[in-house]
Amino acid sequence: MRARIYVPAKNAMQSGKARTKSWVLEYEPAKPREIDPLMGWTSSSDMLQQVQLEFATRDEAVDYAARHGIDYQVFEPHRPAAKAKSYADNFRFDRKVPWSH
Repeated sequence: MRARIYVPAKNAMQSGKARTKSWVLEYEPAKPREIDPLMGWTSSSDMLQQVQLEFATRDEAVDYAARHGIDYQVFEPHRPAAKAKSYADNFRFDRKVPWSH
């Protein structure tokens, strides 16, 4: 069974960076989800889909997978190319380009 090691993306509903610094190890699905004929819900009999382990660093997650003989794939996090600016930066006195109405 193969596992993914990655840094989870920031939730679109939050502005902070909570839970984005830890690395996560989760198993890839062994078989696809099935639709329940009675209720119409999707379900799976694969219990490893529910396992999600958190680690402080990438190396800890890789060491854990190697120790337990888990085949893994590491996904490097996407870092923003530019630093996000604040609205107040539009009105700074030391702007490089003058701002006018």
